[in-house]
Amino acid sequence: MQSIYDRIESLIKMRGMTKKSFCEEVSISTGNLGDWKRGKSTPSTNKLVEIASFFDVSLDWLILGKEQQDIYLKENMESYSWDELRENVSLSEKEKEFIMEYINFTRYRRQQSCDK
Repeated sequence: MQSIYDRIESLIKMRGMTKKSFCEEVSISTGNLGDWKRGKSTPSTNKLVEIASFFDVSLDWLILGKEQQDIYLKENMESYSWDELRENVSLSEKEKEFIMEYINFTRYRRQQSCDK
């Protein structure tokens, strides 16, 4: 069974980063990362949210290793999978940036409501 650290390490490798550059990106010390590896400590909730957002993975996957389910959007009682929308919709770079900004804002709002 993979640990949180194992999943973080695999994300770092997949991104082609060094562990040092990852630590700089998410503002942690290499010592903290080493403590996570040895099981001496685990990332804080806020840091897990930041890491999940940085790598664009779900918290369920990062924490538990659960596979992400398809996201469904409903409009006028019809369901669309996220993958179908991506394949069938052509967006400008500006529109894509706006959508990513909205997604990040939604993640932030969700986290704020969970912290209450």
